[in-house]
Amino acid sequence: QVPPVESGGDSVQPGGSLRLSCAAFLDTETRYCMVWFRQGPGEEREGIAALARDGTTRYVDSVKGRFTISQDYADNTLYLQMNSLKPEDTAMYYCAARAWYDCYSGSWTQTRGILSWGQGTQVTVSS
Repeated sequence: QVPPVESGGDSVQPGGSLRLSCAAFLDTETRYCMVWFRQGPGEEREGIAALARDGTTRYVDSVKGRFTISQDYADNTLYLQMNSLKPEDTAMYYCAARAWYDCYSGSWTQTRGILSWGQGTQVTVSS
């Protein structure tokens, strides 16, 4: 599986916005559960937003109402619009595909079962 390529990370001030992109290189005919993960300094990697092919979205509480996950299905580019950024959002951000049914269970936040990771894109929120 070709690793995804994330981009769009930057250094911003608290309250700012960023839009992350992910080129996923996936079969456009196959359903996946697409997930954005992040890993802060000294922390474990965790899923923060997921998107199923039927439009179902999942968010962890810490980003709900501030982040929006979306996808262009023509080329499988995944996006994460991040608004009202906080210092605690500082992390390396990764995208990944997992089995489509994981979007409907609690397992979507887990790193287990992810076959391919990209290099990630760094987001730093600081004044």
